[in-house]
Order: sequence, then structure tokens, then C-alpha cells
Amino acid sequence: MLFDSSLRRDLARTFGATLVVILTIVLTMMLIRTLGQAALGHVAPQDVVLLLGFVALAQLPTMLSLSLFIATVSTLTRMYRDSEMAIWFASGVGLSRFVRPVLRVSWPVLLVVALLALFVWPWMNARSAELRERFERRSDLSRVTPGQFQSSRDGSRTFFIERDSEDGRTGRNVFILTAQPGKESVTSARSGHIENTDDDRFLVLDSGQQNEQNLRSGEKSLASFQTYKVQAGERVLSSATAPPPKARPTIELLLEPTPAAQGELTWRLGLSLGAANLLLLAIGLSATQPRRASNWNLLFALLSFVVYYNLINLSQAWVAGGKMGMGTVLVLMHGGALMAALALLWWRDNGTHWTMLHRGGGNGGSGGRLKQRVEQACKK
Repeated sequence: MLFDSSLRRDLARTFGATLVVILTIVLTMMLIRTLGQAALGHVAPQDVVLLLGFVALAQLPTMLSLSLFIATVSTLTRMYRDSEMAIWFASGVGLSRFVRPVLRVSWPVLLVVALLALFVWPWMNARSAELRERFERRSDLSRVTPGQFQSSRDGSRTFFIERDSEDGRTGRNVFILTAQPGKESVTSARSGHIENTDDDRFLVLDSGQQNEQNLRSGEKSLASFQTYKVQAGERVLSSATAPPPKARPTIELLLEPTPAAQGELTWRLGLSLGAANLLLLAIGLSATQPRRASNWNLLFALLSFVVYYNLINLSQAWVAGGKMGMGTVLVLMHGGALMAALALLWWRDNGTHWTMLHRGGGNGGSGGRLKQRVEQACKK
């Protein structure tokens, strides 16, 4: 049918262009932030591309929903401005008839959003946490690039090594500047390596000397050593700690009815339900006057999208805090949004397009003449 094919073609074209633009903007912003974290020493530089991919997967459900929402509003708004809607309304096609072709184009996107939110989101968070934990478990010495000065995480020590071994755990010609309240020391050694004892991490220096100065009295001391052991960095992170709810599979969250697990599950289900509800809202919010040059309907639609997604994020906090139950939030928020979308479609079908066709009062007005021309064209 001409009606279905033309609408689906325009909607698919607009969705593709919108997704490319949004994806480019988000990836650029995420790349800048990830590079900043790598420069500050929060993530490993070699993991920047991998972390960027994880961040893109995390933001992809929102980007797909927003692209689909904007594409639907933009396509139907253009049809209103080009008077195509007036022709379809005069031919007996109500606004509710647009739901079927829009869903035929959108159901693969909605399915991808659901899969990403329910399955890919926890997997991505688990892998990202592993990368960050692996980097945090590295010693202060192993973070130092040969030939460059670098400070420890707490800023109390400055390291310099001339070269390191292939495994990255042993440094040659090590220099350490330690600053403590009222005391400063300079330690140099031919080599140094890391030893882990229980949950503590120690830096073991071989064949070196230490020059220590008391900043208050000005006294200096010089000591030589064959082996010197000092605690390096913070305690080793335990791998046995339970992962956060956002890194746990959806099946585990269903089997553990705790407030935190239900809050995370509410958010994941909310992304899928919200994408479908926003698609129906987009059809009703796209109505505009053909002779009006403003884009207030698009701005109002974007505002509705922002409010809805903020409510989805708030629902997670409400359920996790024990203020509301998961079922109550899903029914009130997403069931209410569905009823609002259906009510808006009913109101557009039973009021708005008849106002457009009859504007001008009777057959003598511009609306009546438009209706006569459309009926004559349909009869021919």
C-alpha cells in the first residue's frame, strides 16, 4: 500500500541520519572524557579504545530510543507541513492508522534496545569493572613509564625508573622521592620488584641507598642497604567482593528480590518499556499547524523525552531506597505513559484533523474549499 510504503521509507531514512548524528556527538564526548581519565591515571592508556566501546554500548539504548523518537516526530511533522496529513485525514485515514507502519519499522530497534538493556548492559559493566580493577591492582611502580617521572596515587611519592623488565614487575635504576610531614627522603636502587603478602603490596629494592632529611631540624642521614622493603600503594583489591547490581545478569536480579536488585531491574525494564511508550507519544506529539513556521511541537516532544527518561532514572532510586515497589513503579509510570499516549491519539483522531479540514467555517472558507478539492481528487 502506498500509505505504508511511503511512511516506512521516510521514517527509516530519517532514523538512519539521526542515529549517525547522535552517535557521532556522543562518541566524541565519551572519547574526550576517556582520554582525560587516562591522562589522570584513572585508566590504562592501552584500554582507552576498549573502554570507549563499552561506554558506547552502555549509551546505545538511549541513543536508539532518542533517534527513533526524533525520526518519528520529524517525519510526521513534515507530513503535516506539506499538507499530506490533510489528504490522508480527508481520505478516512486517522492518526491511529499511523501506529501500524511506524511499529513495522521500529520493532527491530525496540528489540535491540531490550536486548541491550537486559543482557548487554550488565556484561559491559562487568568487563569495564574488571579493566578498572586490573589497573587499580597494579603497583605504583608498574604504572611508571620508563624515562618519565610519575607520582603515586596519594601524591606522597614520585617514581622514576630508567628501564623495566619485560613483565613490567621489575624496574632497573629506581629513584623514589618520598615526602612526609616534617621529613623528606630520596631513595635510589639498582633494581626493584613487587611482592604481594596477603592483601598488602610491598616494593622491594636491592642494592641502594637512602638520603633522609628532617625538614624541621635540618638534620640529614645517609644509609646504604642491600635489601629494602616498603609498602607500595594501597591494599590489594579483593576479587571476592560481590559485583554491584548494574554488573549482575538480569536472571540473578530476578532471583534476588532485594531493593537494590529490584531497583536495577526496574531501570532495565524501564528502558524497554519507555522506548515503546515514547514511540506512541511521538505520533501524537507530532501534530502541528501547516501555516505556522515555529517548531514548538519538536521542542515540546524533546522536553517530554527528557522528563520521561529522568523519571526512569528516578524510579531506580525510589525502588532501591524502598520508597516504592517495582510493580507499583512499572504500572504507575509506564502504564500511565501508555494511557497518556493512547488518550493523545484518540484526541487527535476525534478533534484535531476535523478542525483542520473544517477551519474557515463551511464550504465557503479555505478549509471547506480544501475539503472539496480533496474529495473531488479522491473520486477521480
